[in-house]
Amino acid sequence: MMSTGWIGRISVAVVFGFICQAALSEDLSPGQGRPGRAQMDGVYKARITPNWLADNKRFWYRNELAGGKKEFILVDAEKGVRAPAFDHTRLASALSKACGEQFAADNLPFSQIEFIEDGNAIRFTAAGKTWRCGLGDYACSQIQSADGFQAQQSGPEGRRRPGRAPARQPGPDRAVVSPDGRLSAFVKDYNVFIRSEPNGQEIQLSDDGTEGNAYGLLEWSSDSNALVAWRIEPGDRKEVYLIRSSPPEGGRATFESRPYALPGDKFPMYELNVFLVSDHKHLRPKVDRFEHEWEVPRLHWYGGGRRFAYEQVDRGHQRLRVIEVDTRTGAVRNIIDERSKTFIWTAHTENLGLRLVNWLEKSNQIVYVSEMDGWRHLYLVDIDEGRIKCQITKGDWVVRGIDQIDEDNRQIWFYAGGYYPDQDPYLVHYFRVNLDGSGFVALTNGNGNHSLQYSPDRRFVIDTYSRVDMPPVHELRRTSDGSLVCTLEQADISELLASGWVPPEVFVAKGRDGTTDIWGVLYRPKGLDTSKKYPVIESIYAGPQGAFVPKGFSAREPFGFLTEAGFAVVQIDGMGTAFRSKAFHDVCWKNLKDAGFPDRILWHKALAGKYPWYDISRVGIFGTSAGGQNAAAAVLFYGDFYKAAVANSGCHDNRMDKASWNEQWMGYPVGPEYVACSNIENASRLKGHLFLVVGELDRNVPPESTMRFVDALIRADKDFDLLVVPNGGHGAGGAYYQRRMLDFFTRHLMGVEPPNRNAM
Repeated sequence: MMSTGWIGRISVAVVFGFICQAALSEDLSPGQGRPGRAQMDGVYKARITPNWLADNKRFWYRNELAGGKKEFILVDAEKGVRAPAFDHTRLASALSKACGEQFAADNLPFSQIEFIEDGNAIRFTAAGKTWRCGLGDYACSQIQSADGFQAQQSGPEGRRRPGRAPARQPGPDRAVVSPDGRLSAFVKDYNVFIRSEPNGQEIQLSDDGTEGNAYGLLEWSSDSNALVAWRIEPGDRKEVYLIRSSPPEGGRATFESRPYALPGDKFPMYELNVFLVSDHKHLRPKVDRFEHEWEVPRLHWYGGGRRFAYEQVDRGHQRLRVIEVDTRTGAVRNIIDERSKTFIWTAHTENLGLRLVNWLEKSNQIVYVSEMDGWRHLYLVDIDEGRIKCQITKGDWVVRGIDQIDEDNRQIWFYAGGYYPDQDPYLVHYFRVNLDGSGFVALTNGNGNHSLQYSPDRRFVIDTYSRVDMPPVHELRRTSDGSLVCTLEQADISELLASGWVPPEVFVAKGRDGTTDIWGVLYRPKGLDTSKKYPVIESIYAGPQGAFVPKGFSAREPFGFLTEAGFAVVQIDGMGTAFRSKAFHDVCWKNLKDAGFPDRILWHKALAGKYPWYDISRVGIFGTSAGGQNAAAAVLFYGDFYKAAVANSGCHDNRMDKASWNEQWMGYPVGPEYVACSNIENASRLKGHLFLVVGELDRNVPPESTMRFVDALIRADKDFDLLVVPNGGHGAGGAYYQRRMLDFFTRHLMGVEPPNRNAM
């Protein structure tokens, strides 16, 4: 029996980022590596912030060392020479003498330097003054502070995500002036008008606009010969409601409402119209109306202003087109027309570092991202011919993001997962390839999750990589061929290890098909005694818009409050999540209740086969948001395996959550699959123990989703626990919720009754 003395070890500082479990780690994956931030406790040399000199051949950085010490390193990138940036001992002596204050060589009183006089001296600020110190004679002298002085620091160029141009949304009475300045276009009485700027004469171009179908989104062609306008039929704009029961100021409860589209709601519809200025002709191109909850059509002009194209994703996400329109004739054609029997991932792509359609401004081409061959790859599309010119990348791996498209050199810099078959397929690596598919270069190869910082001229790159079980390594590499110049640093975790810290273990097992690898991590119970049995808790988030098992190194213990209490904690990415093959991802299609559970259960069983102390007769699970839906589903649909679940802010019926997310994975129109996957509709299947948590002011997942689940459980005469958090939002509860969750799992998985707090 486990000791009940765990209460004093509850850590109220644990981050409650259960929505996206990856956020719980200091993951050095793309966009998450933050060079220059404070060191992790007990970890040194975890990050490098390069400060490139003007010649782009050399850079310096500062290492933070144990005991508050630091050192400055200078690297000659071309020669591959790494050495102290200066003689720390001599500089400390000279500065101490000049200041009349004693300074230690390993703890100099400045953090930034600037190389001056062709690298023969440095400038820095110390003791409130600016100093020059020669690197030959090590004579330090006070100098006038340079205007705007700061150490040279180009900083990481990092990944470049092409930004989407802002939508052009002029209001109904806002005039849009033509590029040549002669005319302005505007909407009046729901219709399109143009006005001559020289004499103010107005001409009405349309007469079919009405209050419920008015014109808007006016846009001129670059040659000022055509005007594009959309006739817009509004959507439902139905509302959801929240009650604040406990306003901070006291008094009556307050009420709020806001538009919130649910699956199946009517979206705004945009009908395309083109007006020719010369003869006021009204063209109605034969295209489907554009339908979207919040996006508006965005035009890309070319051909001297005669042609434009726009992306259109059919509702349900099974068809994506790039539609071209000739403004002179109204003729249309599809440059790209992709269809899928399941889905094309076009919504909630925040975990992808790319757009699917990338226009090349210096050629009549598009770099298109597609999973048409079963893996996410890059394709070059010829706009004039309306066909794929070549597949740029190919193989049993997936492109995860585009760093940069270099049109001058006809190259793409990108990152991907799964390229190295002997490594975890979720680990990110970086590459470069020519637009015709030739000249493929791997910029990284170390067995870890990579994050890059380029030199200003992009000839060199600092490659930092790590795994959850391996501290960061920093390498300098050439981008010409990806070759290693030198190893810069390896993080020092000796102090961390001496504290008793144990890294999580990466574990892989076969999934439901017997061949696909399923990856996860294990956090061991503190004070593990292998002669005993330990209950298991799974932290779940199976949202199909990403993969959520951490991949980068972290000294933090996100589940310390559970492992200290004697639980083993795991995270797993089962089928239906992202960043693997299309077939792997497609498991979620109209099937969110699956959540990869068949794979997760096999993973648990395989780990129990390795470790007899891992007790799969006592498995609990918790999650938030989609993870809350998953956690509750575990004890509804897989209650023979999962014995207890905590579901916070869950989407318990996909018909009651945001349309954009749910129609992406569950499809449109709303079909019987929504019922089959609903926790509410399947409440009578509950086995084991369930603890529901909801914030009354959840503005992400409407709280009525949880409350209707509660109603269904009551009608099914099921026992469960419920915590409603006044004034709480998404993922509500804080330290109180954490303590209640710990009590819940202790009671139902350990068989130990937690202390009665009310008697304390």
